[in-house]
Amino acid sequence: MSYSSLIPLIVLLASSPAAAQMPVLELTAGFHRIEAEVAANDANRMRGLMNRRSMPANHGMLFVFVVAARHCMWMRNTNLPLSVAFLDDDGRILNIENMQPQTENSHCAANAARYALEMNLDWFSSKGIQPGIRIGGLEKSPRPQ
Repeated sequence: MSYSSLIPLIVLLASSPAAAQMPVLELTAGFHRIEAEVAANDANRMRGLMNRRSMPANHGMLFVFVVAARHCMWMRNTNLPLSVAFLDDDGRILNIENMQPQTENSHCAANAARYALEMNLDWFSSKGIQPGIRIGGLEKSPRPQ
C-alpha cells in the first residue's frame, strides 16, 4: 500500500465514532468507584449509550446538563438495560429509574437535576445506593456545552 492510499484511510478512521471518544471521569458512590464517560455537549448527550452491546461493570455515562431542570431520559436505539440516577447541583441522588432497552418511555428527574448517571441495570440497588447519597467527583466534570 502506498503512502498516498493511506491518507483516505487515515481520514476515514479519524472521522469514525471510535475516534470521537468522550472524556472519562472517575466518580465515587460511597466506597464504590465508577468510570464514567462524560456527555457534556448536545451531540454526546443525544447519542448517549445508543447502539452499544455491553458496558463493563462499574462503568457508566454521566450526562452533564447546561441547566438544572426536570430532565428525562429514554432508551431509543439503546440495547442495554440501564438504571439512571438523577443528581442535583451538589451531586445528591434525587431518584433512580430502571429503563428497558429499545423503549421510548420517559424516565424523568423528580426535581431539578444537573446530572444524570446511567449504569447497568440494578447497579445502584445492588450496591445499596439510594436517593440522598452524594456522587463524588462531579466537580472535575467538563462544563456543559
